[in-house]
Order: sequence, then structure tokens, then C-alpha cells
Amino acid sequence: MPQPQTRPAPRTARFGGLDGLRAIAVGLVLCYHLFPPLLPGGFLGVDVFFVMSGFLITSLLLREYELGGRIRLGAFWRRRARRLLPALGLVLLVSTALALPVGGDLLVGIGQQIAGAAFFVSNWVFIANGADYFARDTPELFRNMWSLAIEEQFYIVLPLVVLLLVRLRSRPSRAIPLAALGLASAALMFELSRAGVDPTRIYFGSDSHTFGLLLGAAMAAVLHRPEASEVLNPGPLRQLAAAAAALAGLAVLGWLAATLSEGSPASFQWGFQLATAAALLVVWAVTRPGAWVGRALDAPPLRWVGERSYGIYLWHWPLLLICAGALGPDLEWLVAPLALAATVLAAALSYRFVEQPVRRFGLRRSLRMLVRVGDHTPRRRFVAIGLAAVVAVAAPAAVVAIVTAPQQSSAAEAIARGQEALERSRAAQQADEGRSGRGERSEGASETGKTENPAPGKGSGGGAKEQSAEPAPLSPDGRDLVAVGDSVMLASLPELEAAYPGISIDAAVSRGMGTGAEIVTGLSSQGSLRGVLVVGLGTNGPVQAEDLDTIRASAGTRPVVLVNAHADRDWIPSVNQLLTDYAAAHRGVVVADWTGSVTGVPDALAGDDIHPNPSGGEIYAGSVQRALEELQSPGEGIGFGLPRR
Repeated sequence: MPQPQTRPAPRTARFGGLDGLRAIAVGLVLCYHLFPPLLPGGFLGVDVFFVMSGFLITSLLLREYELGGRIRLGAFWRRRARRLLPALGLVLLVSTALALPVGGDLLVGIGQQIAGAAFFVSNWVFIANGADYFARDTPELFRNMWSLAIEEQFYIVLPLVVLLLVRLRSRPSRAIPLAALGLASAALMFELSRAGVDPTRIYFGSDSHTFGLLLGAAMAAVLHRPEASEVLNPGPLRQLAAAAAALAGLAVLGWLAATLSEGSPASFQWGFQLATAAALLVVWAVTRPGAWVGRALDAPPLRWVGERSYGIYLWHWPLLLICAGALGPDLEWLVAPLALAATVLAAALSYRFVEQPVRRFGLRRSLRMLVRVGDHTPRRRFVAIGLAAVVAVAAPAAVVAIVTAPQQSSAAEAIARGQEALERSRAAQQADEGRSGRGERSEGASETGKTENPAPGKGSGGGAKEQSAEPAPLSPDGRDLVAVGDSVMLASLPELEAAYPGISIDAAVSRGMGTGAEIVTGLSSQGSLRGVLVVGLGTNGPVQAEDLDTIRASAGTRPVVLVNAHADRDWIPSVNQLLTDYAAAHRGVVVADWTGSVTGVPDALAGDDIHPNPSGGEIYAGSVQRALEELQSPGEGIGFGLPRR
């Protein structure tokens, strides 16, 4: 049996197949952001990048130590700066300038975003500001810079760690500390998710989302053989094993990208971890010498995209938001194709005329070459003048954008308006209680939540025939209503109070149905429910039927109005379907069709297309009014009576 040929390990800086894998990774991210229904879990592409970066950078550091007996930290960080900063600076400058004429929410906090990106702390800036990575409707222009921040933080620390690890003689002893840190990071993500920590905090955290980089580095430490020989032409069995491993890893990544959902507990408790394991398997397989899959991933189209994947990743998100803001809802169908074309074009131009010259000649020499226009050929002169023109126009526009940027988004303004109204109502209620005393208050229509003629719930002793013998039900006013909701209801609070003076509203930002069920239970135990319960939740996450059962049980025989949700989030259709089905199956429960009322009326919503402005608040109140009218419809057999005042 012929033995496989061997030779000393090659000393090149390039691993076959990684450019193609970069193309796949950036393709996953593009699909997730531009065409979300196609690959709802495409955000996993970032984790593939993390594994590749950890593996590649550690391999290069170990190779440098092997060849020269030391690692030149200054030279390493200088190479990283040449690789990353030119494209980053161009994206920040041009995108900010392009966002200026679009205006609106795109420029909120733009100065802080630019500072976070420039100093590679974007992930912590977004955490501090309560940003939501998984919301496609919030407009942080440079939200995608979070991953670059984590990588750069890793690049600062990794060479120092490798300098310590190279003192250890065996490959496993070098890999174990890196692997232990990686597993600890993965476990932290799992535990934080179980504890109910905000998904964006887990996703953006350098502590909880570094395991891909660390485990990629650990694999590089295990595989690096400074004095051994590498198999040059591995036998067919080794080739087959590597190909099978790569295909299995790619299949797992594809399955996860097609099935995982954004922000779900499954993503954080095993999805990211499994994706990282699959990426490790693929990277190992495609970088083996002579690997068939590695050669396949080196196909020219994939390699072209992979070489420009850094620029594609940087450009795609700000250009997507700029295109969406410029085209508006009437041309929404054109946003993704236009953003994709603009992204590829911008990344290609940046790679050719900015990134490559700086990597090859350095920043100062590249600038000197750019300034000496007279020494250029006509083609290079055109390029130099074009770059100078871009900077000359974009720089002052970016400064104006930063200086004139609004302090908060239109959604934040809508919520603040509702919060102010809520605080005024509470202050007025406290003053009224101080004047009237508790005895007078109890004579009002509703603090006890009891009615003279409550509608029977499912399984109660009453029935529709008994209801029909009572006087016709009265139309409720605000003193008959108690409402529990999220920030959408909070933004609509002034209009709800105008339509129903005296209504009691408990609404807060980021509230889900589970928390709402607990609040309703508490109100019931305190005797604070009124004649009708209005629940407006579902925007912030999936809804469980058990929570609806809890709400209905706490409401007793009181009618319940469930306001459905309106947002571009993947759980909204299932939430609204559940609310509709639940109302159809339970007497005394109806749906206020907020999403049906506001769809097609974009001017009624803030820039996030979720929270209502004043005209949207009127639509919200109108949907509640129609639901209350449905409750009184004799044909529904639901009718309710209220105390006469």
C-alpha cells in the first residue's frame, strides 16, 4: 500500500477554502437582514466568522513565533489596523453623509455610534443604550459594528495570551486554556439565557459571545505542528473523511440557519454553541492539505466574494437602512435588491481602491501616492480625484449629521409622550383620592371590578338565555375599563384617555404576556379589576396559551379584550393567530384588531413602524372601541351589563 507523501508544512499565510467559507458566512448574514423569511437564523454567519478569525489569527501568530522565535506585537497590531481601519473609516464617513438627507431616526445617537465603532466598543455602547439587535425596525445605522468590536478586543488580548502559551511545549497544553475559556463563554451564554437576561445583552457581550473566537484559537493550537511534517497528498480515506466532515458541518449550519429564530431561548441555549461546533468541523476539514472541499470552496466566484466579505459585511446594514428610508414604504419591494447591489458595488470599490493599497503600501505611503496626482496615469488620476471628491463632500456632510442629529427616535418620543400622560394621570388620581377619601372612591363604577350583570365565562352557571332577560347592556366608559399593556399601549395612552376618561392603564416598555398575566393576577387579588379587562401585549415576544388562561381565570366573568400586535418581527403572525383562535374558543373574549387597523397607514406610526404617534393612538383607541362594541353584540351571545350611575 503506498504511503502518503509528506513534506515540511508550508509557510504560506493562506489556508485553502477559507475565502469560500467567508462567502458562505457573509451570505447567511445578508439573507438574514435583506431577506429574513429565507433564512431566519442567518445571524449565525457571524459565528462562522468568529471561528475562522480565531483559527487564522492564532495560526499566524504561532507561525511567526516558530519562524522568528518571537511575536512582534507592534507589527501584528499594525497589520490588523491596515486590514480593518481603511474600510471602516470609509463606511462610517460615507454612510453618515448619505444618511443626512434621509434624516429622521437614522441619525439618532450617530456620534456615539461612530465613537463606539472607532474605538471598537460598539457592543458595549449598544448594551448600555438598550439596543435590540434582533429588531429589524430600530434604526441604529452602525448596529452591525458590534461583531467587529468583539473581534478587535480579541485581537488586542490574543497575542499577549499566545506569548504565554508558547512557553508550554506540547500542543494540547497550549490549547487547553483557550478551550477552557471558550467553553466557559459558551456556558455563560447558556446560563444567562436560562436566567432570562435580555437576549441582546447576551448576544453583544464580549464575555458571553467570544467562544467561537476562543475555540477557533484552541483548534489552531492543537493543529499547528512547528517541527512535524504535513501530509502533502493524503490517501483517499483521509480525503473522504475530510469531505464528509465538511459536508456534515455545512449541513448543520444550513439546518440551523433555516430553523432557528431570532432571540429565542433555543438559539442561546444550544443553537450558537452547535453552530460553532459545526463551523469548527468545517474549518478543520477545508484547511487540510489537498482537501477536496477546500478546493471546491476556492472556486473563483466564492473566492471573489470571500476576499471582499469584510467590506460587504460593513456596508450592507447602513446601506439597507439608507435605502429603506429613502425609498419609503411604497417602494419597499425595491429596498433589498437595491441595498444588495449597492453593497457589492461599494465593497468592490473599497477593496480595490482603498483596502488593497493600504494593506500593500501602508496608510502614509498610500496617502502620498494619492496626493501626487501628477505622477499618475490617467486612470489612476481619475481614481485619486474621485476619492478626494468623496472625502471632500462626505466629511462636512458627516459633521453636519453628527451636530444636528436628534436626541431620541420618534418611537422614543411617542413612548415618552405616553409616559408623561401616565404620570399626570397618576398624580391626578392621587390628588383626587386625597380630596374625596376612600369611601367615595369605592362608590365609583369599577374599583371593585364587580358588575350587576357580569357576563358568564366558559363553564359558569349562566348562559346566553339568562343574559337576554336582563336590560340591554350599557356602553362602557373609562371608569369601567382597566388596561394592561406594553409600550405600544403606553404610546397610545393619551388617545385612550381621551376616548375613555377615567380608564385605568398599567403599561410599560418591553413587557411580555407572561409579565402581564402576573399583573392581572395581582390586580384581581387586590380587587382592582373593573368591569372590562383590556390586554395589549405580544409585541415583545411569543405568547403562550397558558398565560392567556391565567389572565382569563383572573378576570373571572369579566369580558376580556385582547389587542393584537403589529411589528416586523418573526413571532408576530403566530401571536396574532393565537389571540384570534383563543377569542374564537372562549366566550367573553374578543380581539381588538390593531394590526388590521394600522396596516397600510404608515403615517400613523413612528420611525420603527411599531409605536403609534398621536394619529396612530387614535387608531389604537378605535380598535379597542370596535372590540367593545363586538362584546355587546347580541348575535355574539357575549353581552355584558354595567352598573348604572
